Amino acid sequence: MKRAQLSALIALISFGALTRFINLGRPNELVFDEVYYVDGARDFLAHGVELDKGAAEFIVHPPVGKWAIALGIKLFGDNPFGWRAAAALVGTLSILLVFLIAQQLFKSFFISISAAALMTLDGLHLVMSRTALLDIFLSFFILLAFYLLLRNQLWWAGIVFGLALGTKWSAVYVLAAVGLYLLIRERRFFLTTLQFAIAPLIVYIASWTGWFLSSNGWDRNSGSYPLSSLFNYHREILNFHTGLTTDHSYQASAWNWLLLGRPTSFFYATPKSCGAQSCSQEVLAIGTPFLWWAGLISIFVTLGYFIYRREKSAGLILLFLLSSYLPWLAFPERTTFYFYAIAFQPFLILSIAYVISKALENDALKVIRERMVIFGIGLIALCFAYFFPLFVGGVLTYQDWYDRMWFTSWI
Repeated sequence: MKRAQLSALIALISFGALTRFINLGRPNELVFDEVYYVDGARDFLAHGVELDKGAAEFIVHPPVGKWAIALGIKLFGDNPFGWRAAAALVGTLSILLVFLIAQQLFKSFFISISAAALMTLDGLHLVMSRTALLDIFLSFFILLAFYLLLRNQLWWAGIVFGLALGTKWSAVYVLAAVGLYLLIRERRFFLTTLQFAIAPLIVYIASWTGWFLSSNGWDRNSGSYPLSSLFNYHREILNFHTGLTTDHSYQASAWNWLLLGRPTSFFYATPKSCGAQSCSQEVLAIGTPFLWWAGLISIFVTLGYFIYRREKSAGLILLFLLSSYLPWLAFPERTTFYFYAIAFQPFLILSIAYVISKALENDALKVIRERMVIFGIGLIALCFAYFFPLFVGGVLTYQDWYDRMWFTSWI
C-alpha cells in the first residue's frame, strides 16, 4: 500500500473512531436494553454468573457479548463510557475489517476505501457502536469469520463463529449456511464438521465457564451433571425465544428493515437547552437513508450478477447477507426490531462495493464512473451529517427534530 493510501485509510478509521468515542457517555443513563446487558456485565465481574438480588436469574442470551461489555467496565469504570467502550472499539475495528475484506475481494484500493467510507457513514452502525447492546459484537464476529473464510483460515473462522454463537443464537443460521457451503465446496465431511460444528460448539460451551464454576446459575443443578443442567437451561431459553410475541411500540417486521420502515428509538428526552421553546434529544437506531436504499438496490443487482455470472465474490456476500436476514422472515409473529439488521449491515455495504466493482470494469468509462461513485458517497455523507444529531443523542429544537422524521413510522 502506498503512503498516500495508508494515510487515507488511517484518516478514515480515525474519523470513524472519533464519531464512535467522542461523547460516548451521552446519554448519561442506561438506554433501551442496556439495562439488561450492563446489569449482566456487572454480575459477571462480581460473581461470574448473572444473579437477581443474589438469586439465580433466568437469562435468554449467552455470555460473550456481556463479557465484552464487562471488560469495558473493568478498564474504564462503571459509567456510561465504560459501558459502551467495547462496542465502540469493535465498531471501529469493523471499518478496518470491511476495508480488508474489500481488498481481498476486489483488489482495488478505490473500492476498498469506498466500502470503508460507507461503513463510517452508516447511522445504524454508528448507533450500535455507541450502545452497550449485544448486536454489534454479533455483527463483528460474523464479519471477522467472513474475513477468515476468505483467507481460507477455516479453523479460526469456526472458532470465531463459536464466539458469534456465544453472543446471540441467531449466528447459527449463518454458521449452518457456511458449513453447508463448505461441505459442497470442499467435500471433506469429517474436517468441515470438526471446523464448523465441533469447534464452534466447544467455544460456545466454554463461554459458559462462569456458569459452570458457580453453583448459583439458573438451572445449575437441574440435571445429574453440569452439561445436562446446561441442556435443561437451553431448552427453557429456546422456549422463550420461540414464544416471544409481546407487543412493543418499536417492533418492526423483518420485511421492512431494508426500507427503514420502523427504526428503533433507544432514547428520547425533552431538554430545555436548545434556545427554543421546545427541544428534543433522541438516539434513533436507523441506517443512513440514502445508503440503505442504495444498498437495497445493490442486493438485487448483486443477485442478478450472481445468477448470470456465478461469481464467487457475489455468492459469498449474498450467502452471509441472506443467511443473516432471511431466517427472520420465517417468524412473522415474533417480536423483532430493526436494529437486528446490524448483523448483515456490513454485507449490505459489500454488496454496494460489488456493484461499484462491476461499474468500473469498463476501462473507457472508469474515471467518469469513479467520479460518480465519489459524488454518490458525498450525497450519503451529507445525509449522514443531517441525521448525525439523532445518531449521537444531540439536542435539537423540536422543529429540527421533526423535520428529520421523514415518515410518520419513524416517530
